[in-house]
Amino acid sequence: MDNTIGFGSVDGHRPASSGAVACPASYMTTSSAPAPAPAPGDASATLGRHLARRLVQVGVSDVFAVPGDFNLTLLDHLIAEPGLRLVGCCNELNAGYAADGYARARGVGACVVTFTVGGLSVLNAIAGAYSENLPVICIVGGPNSNDYGTNRILHHTIGLPDFSQELRCFQPVTCHQAVVNNLDDAHEQVDRAISTALKESKPVYISVSCNLPGLPHPTFTRDPVPYFLAPRLSNKLGLEAALQATVAFLDKAVKPVMVAGPKLRVAKAGDAFVQLSEASGYAVAAMPSAKGMVPETLPRFLGTYWGAVSTAFCAEIVESADAYLFAGPIFNDYSSVGYSSLLKKDKAVVVQPDRVTVGNGPTFGCIMMADFLSELATRVRRNTTAYENYRRIFVPEGQPAECEAGEPLRVNVLFKHIQRMLSGDSAVMAETGDSWFNCQKLRLPDGCG
Repeated sequence: MDNTIGFGSVDGHRPASSGAVACPASYMTTSSAPAPAPAPGDASATLGRHLARRLVQVGVSDVFAVPGDFNLTLLDHLIAEPGLRLVGCCNELNAGYAADGYARARGVGACVVTFTVGGLSVLNAIAGAYSENLPVICIVGGPNSNDYGTNRILHHTIGLPDFSQELRCFQPVTCHQAVVNNLDDAHEQVDRAISTALKESKPVYISVSCNLPGLPHPTFTRDPVPYFLAPRLSNKLGLEAALQATVAFLDKAVKPVMVAGPKLRVAKAGDAFVQLSEASGYAVAAMPSAKGMVPETLPRFLGTYWGAVSTAFCAEIVESADAYLFAGPIFNDYSSVGYSSLLKKDKAVVVQPDRVTVGNGPTFGCIMMADFLSELATRVRRNTTAYENYRRIFVPEGQPAECEAGEPLRVNVLFKHIQRMLSGDSAVMAETGDSWFNCQKLRLPDGCG
């Protein structure tokens, strides 16, 4: 992966240091110089080159791949693209998870695997990217276009002459699927799939017949026109109505708080959340799956809100508030500690990436979270009461005793040392389980994701 990628910004509130972030507002470019455009009739005007150039245009400079006989020709074209670097992986699941992490850091990721035996192996990573709203472009080298409809059984399949098993597996975990087995519409299929991944912030599946990447076609004789994806805009009347209802709701509260949720990332609203925090004076907490998405160095940051297992004194302040604004929450059994959180719907303003619900109603649609939070910051009345209450009840945690020589290492001592290691250039990857629970207690420096 390129050394310019800011790992500290993974899942953070600011874009990677490279600035290459998948944004519906415009197409993206990288610093690598693209290859010169082919002249009409040029044999290099191929499907493989077109796909490679498209990846570069949307901000992909590293593609994670596992070679296989169905994708070898396509990989040759990706290697030939000056703006791309092919990163070989030990297996397809590794490639998928690498593309997942790349999408978190750079805004969009891509992986290339072979047909069925590779596609089914990468499937779990793609499903994870779908649940996390990550635009991962999963490219599969598919059967020869002449094999479709022959009633023949191919190797690397499940032993049936129907080649759609892999496609059917990907349909529930991708927002768009393209099976490219004809050059006439290949240009359109590739472009639609990639643009859908960016617009929906979800993974897509592209299968490319193994005999097509090296073939020229008139639709590829020109350099690909750069993407320009129109930004999603808030409905102005709906935005104004939502703001008026929310301001009236929050300003009458005595001790309001605000809580960050994991959908802040897909909404690209981390900076707007910080802006509202600073303007409102509200106490701030983060849901466990949103840890690292807003800076924990905010002056009124309480910690992780996680029901009964929250950071000390955080749950008491959040659940006793008479109004709470949740930005991008996901309320599931894990984040609510078995649905035991003591929250009341009539006290909540729930801001999702494209809709706002105030209390038990009303709900306002077609409103972009970043627009809403930024504008709310200019209107809401400043109120620091909740944080003042927190300061009255707060008792600093004790420091674990140092280990004696020869004494077994204790978990609290281990995490004390991990805390000392963290900096703004760090990223913490915590596996669900003991690591997850203990890492919630870490105080992340600014820039650490």
